[in-house]
Amino acid sequence: MADDRNRRRFSDPRAAAEAAFRAATSPKPEAPPRQAAPRPAAPPGARELVSLRLDSAVLAHFQKDGPGWQDRINAALKALVPAEQD
Repeated sequence: MADDRNRRRFSDPRAAAEAAFRAATSPKPEAPPRQAAPRPAAPPGARELVSLRLDSAVLAHFQKDGPGWQDRINAALKALVPAEQD
């Protein structure tokens, strides 16, 4: 039983309260700013999903030949863009 008494730790409520107050009021170190992950380079010829508003007449023109209308719009737009020079 004598060993049990020596193992117990009696805490001082005032000291515990002061330690908690110091921990709550002391300035915390700032975390480093978050950096956005770099976007991987797109492989050549990759396509991107976009939302595009077209006049209904333009859409009807490209859709009249059936499936593949998005490819036809892409080809028409690509023809208008000057070729990239390396």
